[in-house]
Amino acid sequence: MKQMIIAIAAAVMFSSAAMAQNQEKGMKKEEMVKHRTEKMVKDYDLNEKQAAQLLELNTKYADNMHFGRPHHGHHGPHGMKGERPEPPKGDMKDKRPEPPTEEMKAEMEKKRAEMEKNMKAYDGELQKILTPDQYKLYQHDMKKHRKGGPRPERKPEQ
Repeated sequence: MKQMIIAIAAAVMFSSAAMAQNQEKGMKKEEMVKHRTEKMVKDYDLNEKQAAQLLELNTKYADNMHFGRPHHGHHGPHGMKGERPEPPKGDMKDKRPEPPTEEMKAEMEKKRAEMEKNMKAYDGELQKILTPDQYKLYQHDMKKHRKGGPRPERKPEQ
């Protein structure tokens, strides 16, 4: 009987921890959407109607697009200045990562094509929200942000 009670208590603890993590992830996504919307409202001087439409659009595409890296502040992602995670122990010189397989390349290409499709759909809907001048400024900023498009494919070392 004691073992059954302990097992149930452990199951409850694990499930509540998992639920809390899922809720935390959802909050981060909502915060990201809100932050991006506020930044665009400020950057492109949007009115209230445009801001509401943009928030709806960003919420709609939040799961399909990566809106940028999370902000880590001036201390970086590791906490206080100067703190770094410990490097892996042992000799890493001979341990190179395996080159991507054809299957992995195909999967990456599929994800890239899907992301591109989502970006075009997002841009099309965004263009309906922004004025022509605002949209031109947005396009200029995106070109500057992307810095010339995708990175060139790396050649394997011989």
